[in-house]
Amino acid sequence: MLTLLGILIFAVGLLASIALHELGHMAPAKKFGVKVPQYMVGFGPTLWSRTKGDTEYGIKGIPLGGYIRMIGMFPPNPKGVQDRENLGRIGLMIETAREEVLSEISPEDEPRTFYRLSVPKKLTVMFGGPFMNLVIATILFTISLSVIGRPVVTTTVSEVVACLPTSANPNGIASTSGTCDGGVSTPATEIGLTAGDKLLVVNDLEITTWEDLGTALGDQAGKVVQVTYLTSAGATITKSVKVAAIESEVFTDTGEPTGEFSTRGFLGVSPSFALEQSPVSEVPGFMTSVTASSISALFEFPARVFGLAGELFTDSPRDPEGPVSVVGIGRISGQITSSEAVPTIYKVGDLITLLASVNLFLFVFNMVPVLPLDGGHIAGALYEGARRQIARIRRKPLPGPVDTAKMLPVAYAMSLVLLAMSAIVILADIIKPMSF
Repeated sequence: MLTLLGILIFAVGLLASIALHELGHMAPAKKFGVKVPQYMVGFGPTLWSRTKGDTEYGIKGIPLGGYIRMIGMFPPNPKGVQDRENLGRIGLMIETAREEVLSEISPEDEPRTFYRLSVPKKLTVMFGGPFMNLVIATILFTISLSVIGRPVVTTTVSEVVACLPTSANPNGIASTSGTCDGGVSTPATEIGLTAGDKLLVVNDLEITTWEDLGTALGDQAGKVVQVTYLTSAGATITKSVKVAAIESEVFTDTGEPTGEFSTRGFLGVSPSFALEQSPVSEVPGFMTSVTASSISALFEFPARVFGLAGELFTDSPRDPEGPVSVVGIGRISGQITSSEAVPTIYKVGDLITLLASVNLFLFVFNMVPVLPLDGGHIAGALYEGARRQIARIRRKPLPGPVDTAKMLPVAYAMSLVLLAMSAIVILADIIKPMSF
């Protein structure tokens, strides 16, 4: 039930992000007088729609995106009407698409076409969508980092392991009588550590972070150390105890077991976590770091999808750094909410951070300067502005709008590539999901 709740929360958040993205396009377009016949969230069959003014607002059956339809996205061919018999296959495709776009423009709507907008207005309309994702990400990251806070490990004990773990008792649980039934009590139990106590010093090493405890005990297996701690009642206690030795498996940096074991000192305590709020001034720096990671991931995306396609036909585990679709992200959301051991406020923070990261990635992805992405239209508008500036400098007549219809073959090819890559990642998330 909790898993379904997490998936539902993410789905609603994603749909809201898509709706606001399209609103970011539509609001300035209407402000500048462009006619917008459709505003749709989703693709495929229409589930619900209502017409208000010139615009049909609706929700479609496949919640993997959205769109607004503005009249006059392509300008008339500067060469006039073309002889279709002399056009090649690509030329015919371009002119057919152009005719479909221009056919819905009535004489009274001619001034309300997109292609008649000035360059600054075109940039405002096309950047409005990605900018909305950036605003959403900024708000959500601010809430997550500065209002809720990030979980940090503290030096306060959350749990004391009663007995040294063995093959028969791997979790070190004491019997109902409170004894280890032939086993050995942990050093923490022997010196009276309890949940809520705070570690201060171990063998003259001040414990300011939980990693300090690992440093202090790492080579002390079988040796006697002094442990100073602050009880939950406020008393400072120092006791000597022999550190237990425990074997643990060695893992690689990617989390793969090496088959080797190492011996380390073991006290028998687990840390508690606390939420640490970051100043609002740190949010931009954090987002810059995430943006840089998103850009890097975009460059690696085609290669990682190709590798993922190969992994589908092998028994090898998926790359934990590989791409994840909305299906996989929905599963992550479900896993976040289904964990009963995690406090609710931590779950809320994780879900908000997840949705913020998705919006920031959508901003970066949509800024790629290739049609049909928003960045492709932005690049076309910038090119149009550059041509006009050059014409002004050279004192020549200003050129007309950039003929973006000529980029349709690239847009169609890009759409097919994105569709194929999306299908591979979604398929992987269904038949070979990652474990988190």
